[in-house]
Amino acid sequence: MATYRILPAASDVAALRKLVASLDVFYLGEREVALELLEERLRLGEQSGYFFVFADVGNELVGYTAWGPVPLTKASFDLYWIAVHPGYQGRGVGRDLLAATERAVAKRGGERLYIETSSRPPYERARSFYLRASFSEVARLEHFYAEGDAKVVYCKVVGRH
Repeated sequence: MATYRILPAASDVAALRKLVASLDVFYLGEREVALELLEERLRLGEQSGYFFVFADVGNELVGYTAWGPVPLTKASFDLYWIAVHPGYQGRGVGRDLLAATERAVAKRGGERLYIETSSRPPYERARSFYLRASFSEVARLEHFYAEGDAKVVYCKVVGRH
């Protein structure tokens, strides 16, 4: 169904804007950050420290991940974003995007992949997804984003350690 690629193109900016706008869990500021990471990558290439996996169906961007090395660490990487269009959720696109990202991190020498998310109810589906993908909750910082909104951090070993 979907095809996967790692190289971003200028046309992905508009496609990504449309994709993140289709997801009601993200605040406007979060959507802007998603675009900033892609624009930084297009401007600086790999030196930006941002890497991507895109899922396309035909000419439509239906999902993506953004990830990169954690500065000042030897082999830790962050998954900054994973998003799948609502019409394609539950069809394995997210699972395939995450698996491709894990392989790419390991290929770059990464040993651990970290994901942080919100404890708000709209993120319950994402938290369950990470647990099903064999990530473990490793930290919870209460009231991090706002009163009653904790930062929840997950980790998975993806390479040699």
